[in-house]
Amino acid sequence: MPQKDAEVETLIRDVIGNSRKGRNKVIHLVQRKQPQIGSSKIRRIYQQKGFSLMKRFKTRIKNNQSNPATIPLKPNHEWAIDFMHDSLANGRQIRSLNILDPYNRESKGIIIRHNLPAVRVIEYLERVIEKHGKPDFIRTDNGPEFISKRFKLWLHDNKIGWNGIQKGKPQQNCFIERFNKTVREDLFDANLLFSIEQANELAEKFRHDYNYIRPHESLNNLTPIEYAA
Repeated sequence: MPQKDAEVETLIRDVIGNSRKGRNKVIHLVQRKQPQIGSSKIRRIYQQKGFSLMKRFKTRIKNNQSNPATIPLKPNHEWAIDFMHDSLANGRQIRSLNILDPYNRESKGIIIRHNLPAVRVIEYLERVIEKHGKPDFIRTDNGPEFISKRFKLWLHDNKIGWNGIQKGKPQQNCFIERFNKTVREDLFDANLLFSIEQANELAEKFRHDYNYIRPHESLNNLTPIEYAA
């Protein structure tokens, strides 16, 4: 048997070469060269001689350590950011990126788009930073946009720290979660949205009311702008 197997083993090595090929592809390629060789024999030798591909396991994101939210002692020490989902009247999905400064609960920005990949998130954050200054840290969950290499590199280049929360622990980003609830009730649920442009106009009106007019019990019934003054 070893001598009879040697010819098939050589054929298998030839068709594999330096590439990665699965069993079925190897069987097909060997039979192209030697049609008389049965697939069961090729399969047996392929497995016995250790040609089987090692299974590639998915890389799991390691859970971060506990990172409870605290109230910053100064503006722009830490921004909390998060996504929300909704839809237009025609059923098309939309996403909003919400940015909050927990120091005085000021809404730094809300942008609504159909898609918000990491590159769009970075572009909008740069616009907000140009207007309000740069935060020392940004607190987010472990969404794909926030753990992407592009976003992490942008944070590094801008010397901004990342405070990632634990998976399944939204309470560690409680300030933005509470803000999201208000956005849901007073913006998305209170209006029928027909376009991205209309949604962003209403979002800006909401932000102005939230920052300049709406009193906050947590701020001794001051508005975020009054509290920061």
